[in-house]
Amino acid sequence: MNTLAVVLERPEHLALSRLELTAAGAKDLVVEIAHSGISTGTEKLLWTGRMPSFPGMGYPLVPGYESVGIVSHAGPESGHRVGDHVFVPGARCFGEVRGLFGGAASRLVVDGARVVPIDAALGEQGVLLALAATAYHAVAGEERLGGSITPPDLIVGHGVLGRLLARLTVAAGYAPPTVWELNPERQGGAEGYAVVNPDDDARRDYRAIYDVSGDASILDALIARLAPGGEVVLAGFYSDRLSFAFAPAFMREARVRAAAEWQKPDLLAVRELIEAGRVSLDGLITHRERAERAARAYPVAFGDSACLKMVLDWRECA
Repeated sequence: MNTLAVVLERPEHLALSRLELTAAGAKDLVVEIAHSGISTGTEKLLWTGRMPSFPGMGYPLVPGYESVGIVSHAGPESGHRVGDHVFVPGARCFGEVRGLFGGAASRLVVDGARVVPIDAALGEQGVLLALAATAYHAVAGEERLGGSITPPDLIVGHGVLGRLLARLTVAAGYAPPTVWELNPERQGGAEGYAVVNPDDDARRDYRAIYDVSGDASILDALIARLAPGGEVVLAGFYSDRLSFAFAPAFMREARVRAAAEWQKPDLLAVRELIEAGRVSLDGLITHRERAERAARAYPVAFGDSACLKMVLDWRECA
């Protein structure tokens, strides 16, 4: 059994390759992938070669952790059935080719415990579940550690992750956050909250600033906007070392928290919110390309500021 997969052979060198798949075991599924998303965070770092040390890092690799498809084979201990529509957060089934994160392929073999059933009506929007879970975990993760939730009153960045974080905050009934965005092309599309240029915002009493920009140099600017006892949550992914001036943080008794990777309960929680109609995924997928044109799609996903989310369509790939 084999698959057609996106393979990053080395930084900025991508091929669409036919790879042999690991045989499916009793707990495994074979999933025919319909759509996969391209991440402008971690996948961009893999593309540029700037990915920090990470388990499983190395080339060649199959990227991607935002895939949806249909189960074509279900092992007797997999917990799923043939015909199920599922979200797949990547796979490691390509032999000597690394799966980091292994979702950008026409067919995957994956442990049934890793996937999440989804409503078929979600279609391509199902690829956004990972980012929605990332946004959810950034807020809810503190509660799991025994702390109390402080929802964002400022979000930095109005890409897909920033928009989902803002939509989830509004859906939860919290006060609408302010969102900072420098790029005029990305300042539209707000749903129940305000998007402003930071130069036009004089406020300096934010309780919780959630940064999804990935800008490692931004901490001093954010700490200066905190109220005493406020918190900066690092919800993006950063390739460079982060630092900040101590005195301003000391005077505010500021906290800095790094949000970890989402967990399966986060994925289940956002799936429920989305399928119940409480959180919308509309307007977040802006670009689409057939999978065989992946070499064209990746540079657009990373270099075109008008591209919020690029989705690859695998349905015509054998």
